[in-house]
Amino acid sequence: KIHEAGLRSSIMILHGLGGEQLSAQHAENSARLVNAAGPALLSTLVVSFPLGDARFRETFPEFTPLSEPDGLLAEMEAFMAKLDVKRTVFRSDHNSNLLALAGSLPKDKEKLLAQIREVRGSGVRASF
Repeated sequence: KIHEAGLRSSIMILHGLGGEQLSAQHAENSARLVNAAGPALLSTLVVSFPLGDARFRETFPEFTPLSEPDGLLAEMEAFMAKLDVKRTVFRSDHNSNLLALAGSLPKDKEKLLAQIREVRGSGVRASF
């Protein structure tokens, strides 16, 4: 309905929110949401707890953070691989991200995936 009203939409995804236990599910369902919504702008951040995670763990005691960088990059890759949008500007350039990415989807999808795959497993925090 938002597109029918002539409005533009934006979605922000928090990588790592599902932790180790729900990472694959989080990547898949986040991509499904984005695909259904077809936003004009899509961006990602990495979940962080600058003041500690005690309060979060009270509600989700089984939460185990994703390993850095491998777990987060694997989730980023799974998410990106499942995206199927038509005209979306993608940005993953916040300081919380392990890898700064920018492009237009679907045009730059393979380039973005290649950048993720290049860094994945290297243990290097990269910026492009």
